Amino acid sequence: MADIHPFDSPRTHGFVRVAAATPVVHTADPAANSEEHIALIRQAGARGVDLIVFPELGLSGYAIDDLLMQEALLAEVERQIAVLADAADAAGVVAVIGAPIRNGDALYNCAVVLGSGAVLGVVPKTYLPNYREYYEKRWFAAAASRSEDTVVLNGETVDFAPGLVFEAVDRPGFVFAAEICEDFWAPQPPSTRAALAGARILLNLSASNIVIGKADERALLCASQSVRTLSAYVFTASGWGESTTDLAWDGQATIHELGARLAEGERFSMESHLTIADIDVERIGQDRLRNGTFADCARIEGEPATVVPFETSGSDGPGDLIRPLDRFPFVPDDAARLDQDCYEAFNIQVQGLMRRMRATNGERIVIGVSGGLDSTQALLVACRAFDRLGLPRTGILGYTLPGFATSEGTKSNAWALMKALGVTGAEIDIRPTATTMLEAIGHPFAKGEPVHDITFENVQAGLRTDYLFRLANQNGAFVLGTGDLSELALGWATYGVGDHMSHYNVNGGVAKTLIRHLIRWVATKEYTGEAAAVLHAVLDTEISPELVPAGADGKLQSTEATVGPYALNDFFLFYITRFGLKPSKVAYLAHQAWKDAATGHWPTATPDDEKVEYDLATVKHWLRKFLFRFFQTSQFKRSALPNGPKVVTGGSLSPRGDWRAPSDATARVWLDELDANVPD
Repeated sequence: MADIHPFDSPRTHGFVRVAAATPVVHTADPAANSEEHIALIRQAGARGVDLIVFPELGLSGYAIDDLLMQEALLAEVERQIAVLADAADAAGVVAVIGAPIRNGDALYNCAVVLGSGAVLGVVPKTYLPNYREYYEKRWFAAAASRSEDTVVLNGETVDFAPGLVFEAVDRPGFVFAAEICEDFWAPQPPSTRAALAGARILLNLSASNIVIGKADERALLCASQSVRTLSAYVFTASGWGESTTDLAWDGQATIHELGARLAEGERFSMESHLTIADIDVERIGQDRLRNGTFADCARIEGEPATVVPFETSGSDGPGDLIRPLDRFPFVPDDAARLDQDCYEAFNIQVQGLMRRMRATNGERIVIGVSGGLDSTQALLVACRAFDRLGLPRTGILGYTLPGFATSEGTKSNAWALMKALGVTGAEIDIRPTATTMLEAIGHPFAKGEPVHDITFENVQAGLRTDYLFRLANQNGAFVLGTGDLSELALGWATYGVGDHMSHYNVNGGVAKTLIRHLIRWVATKEYTGEAAAVLHAVLDTEISPELVPAGADGKLQSTEATVGPYALNDFFLFYITRFGLKPSKVAYLAHQAWKDAATGHWPTATPDDEKVEYDLATVKHWLRKFLFRFFQTSQFKRSALPNGPKVVTGGSLSPRGDWRAPSDATARVWLDELDANVPD
């Protein structure tokens, strides 16, 4: 058998596999409950789980009332804890189980953490509900009433306190803490302080009977706590088998990370089952590193915590990630969320332009309309802004500026679009002026030689912008930019008097992959007939700067053939700028997302011909080019950007916003990391 490369293991890239267990409950029968726990622990071990959490009082059953005070039951619970510790060790997982634990002359509702064949620590419940259907203070003491910070279980003395933080000494970032049910309904959940003390995974062992609407409330709390504490939150509640004398149980299980739901279990199931997801503890750490408020709060509100070290075991082999992973980080797969994102993105762009027009008392704008994606989206934004300001669309002065390689298709799309939208359209052929400039500088093309170098390209790009600025002067208008976020990342713009510059740029905060869906969204929501038809025609056109004439084979200049697929570039951009992930991890994530077109979800309305896949070699090839362009050659363009609104959560590349970097840096450290850790 061939050696497994570390690159292929999720653990290499900072993932911790967690399971929220939903066992069938046997009322007041610790031995039977232990068997259910063991079966799920073994399943978890076989599936590469690192950490498994069970419901509140799962070893005894929650709804057993005064039976909790019976010596026989409590003694059997303690015996079964030893059995479960051995089972967890054999499976190579850390298990967190719910059990009633005696300490001194009091009984506590506890989370018992098992690892390496022993009890690592015990966390008593902080807040005991004693209202409506709950009467926990009848049986249990609250954590604050304890007189000891240790407890003896199975002959071993272990830590006994709320807020214990468990940290893997051999897995950076694998740090977790547990709280119990009511704790996270409190205004100040214990998990908040645990997160401030370093816990990146927060566990909730819950019983939580079900009533109408409560499942949504639990999910809201889980999502909210994971956002507020910059963490992952794993919740599991009691299910089938709990006593229904007065209550019912749905066995809800959810796993959230930084507000996003990674996994959700089946509710009202009659079978024991696991809800599994891979948590990116490295990403959580990177997010905390970037969030100064988190560190400030930890200094002001945080308290010293007892850290319990442990070592992990289990398989370190390859395997696909068990978590949602969008191919398009800027474009959600969920149709309702995509609709909402498009609505917000479009209106952010529109509001930005409206405010700039009000500030300048502007009634006209000048825009170059190429028939491509970016200028189309900017024109749509301009139309909506003019409509909302009560200005006639004739004040939008659109110019198509054909050059040496402009195709008839894009030019006709540009004209059709301007006519359909009711803006003022005009055409200026830049070829005579470009020829004059090429002649003046002695360029071979002016002598009839087929030299289509960067000078040849930028003469055209520069002249287009030069014309637009002078037209703006002439018409008392300002130039509306069209370049997008993806192009800024790649430096795919002619600096200065070129498509890099404008008076205001509405697209600078929008990734290319999102622009495609924005145009589809506007075409569906806002327009019918000829306007909708031409918008779809624009979407069907290959992305090209159209600066170099077609070759003998008739193929037009392709942007993506030079800089790489925008789908991959936007993926790289999101994870490198938003979270600062190292290139090898970005490559791993990209390969996981894009290696099989037949699996996973695609955003609504994605055409079949765009549903492609990329192998690891292709990912590495284009990531190398991205790293070089982004870190080494393009920052000087981003350091001199026109104004424009931030749109996507992935960030802005404005030097006045999310991204500030030197223009003369090198990409060496990122390229070296890529080569060292990503196999060919």
